[in-house]
Amino acid sequence: MAQAKLTDRFGRTVNYVRLSVTDRCDFRCVYCMAEEMTFLPRQQVLTLEEIARVARTFVSLGTEKIRLTGGEPLVRKDILELVKEIGSFGLRDFAMTTNGSQLPTMAQDLRKAGLKRLNISLDSLDAEKFHRITRTGRLSQVLDGIDAAKEAGFEGIKLNAVVMKGGNDEEVPDLVEFARKKKIDITFIEEMPLGEISDHDRGQVLCTSDEVRDIISQHHELIPTPEDSGGPARYFRMPDSNTRVGFISPHSHNFCSTCNRVRVTVEGRLLLCLGNEHSMDLRHVLRSHPETDDQLREAIIGAMDLKPERHHFSTEGDVQILRFMNMTGG
Repeated sequence: MAQAKLTDRFGRTVNYVRLSVTDRCDFRCVYCMAEEMTFLPRQQVLTLEEIARVARTFVSLGTEKIRLTGGEPLVRKDILELVKEIGSFGLRDFAMTTNGSQLPTMAQDLRKAGLKRLNISLDSLDAEKFHRITRTGRLSQVLDGIDAAKEAGFEGIKLNAVVMKGGNDEEVPDLVEFARKKKIDITFIEEMPLGEISDHDRGQVLCTSDEVRDIISQHHELIPTPEDSGGPARYFRMPDSNTRVGFISPHSHNFCSTCNRVRVTVEGRLLLCLGNEHSMDLRHVLRSHPETDDQLREAIIGAMDLKPERHHFSTEGDVQILRFMNMTGG
C-alpha cells in the first residue's frame, strides 16, 4: 500500500488524481469546447499502459482517489482494460466523469471491472435544449444511461449540471426533482473560464452557486452538511430526501485552501491547478524510462513545489486559460 504522501509548499496533502484518458468526445458542449475541434495526434496521447503506470505511481505516493475523465472517457478504445487494472489497486474511491452516452451498453461491464462511482453530466431535461447545449447529444440516450448505471449497482451516482443564465437556469428546480425521483445526488457547477468560446459571453451567463441555491430554496429547505466526496463540492441535504445537492464554486467561493487534487492530461502533462498553467511533462519521463517508475515517482514528488496557492478566476467571464475543458480532464 502507500509508502509516502504528496504534500505541497502550503501543507496541503495531494491524495486525489484526475486522469484524462482522451481529449475526444462524442458531444460538443458549448462550455467545454469549440464546435470544430482539432484533437491530438495519436503519438502525443499516452497509451493505456502509460496511464496505468502513472496511476500506479500515484497510488504508491498516497493517492486514495482516482477519477477517469476525458473528453469522454468511454469513447477511448479498450477503456475497460484500464478500468480493470486501476480497479485492482485497492483505492478508497475509484470514479469516472462521463456524459452518459455510452452507459446503456457499458455500465454493467464498468461496475464489474471495479469502477465504484459515476458522475454523469446532465444540463437539461428538455431534449431540444439538451441538443443545443451539447450540439450533438441525445437526451434519451443519457437518461437510459442513468437508468443503466442504477441497475448496475454503482456505490454512488451523481449528476453534474453547469448552470448558465438564460440557458438552463430555469430548469434548476426540475433537475433537483429529477435527482430526488432517481434517488441520486446532484451538483451544480459554475462555468469554468477555460478556452475561447463563441457560443455565449461567460460574464453575462455566469450563474453563481448562491443564485442557484436561492432558486432551490424557493422549493426545498437546504441544510448544510459537512459531508464531502473528496473533491471541491460543498453539500446540502433536504429534510424529506436522501438526495444531496452540491455546489462547485470556482468563482464565488473558491476551494483552493483545501485543494487535494492534481490532474494528468491525456498528453501526459501533470497540471497542478485547474486555473493555472503550472505543469510538468510526465510523458517525456515515461518514455525516457520505460523499464522503471523511479524517475516518474521523483518527477511527481518534485512537481508538488509547482502547485500554486490558488487560482484567480474572475466573475467577469475573462479567459485566463486558453486550453479547453476537454484538454484538461474536468
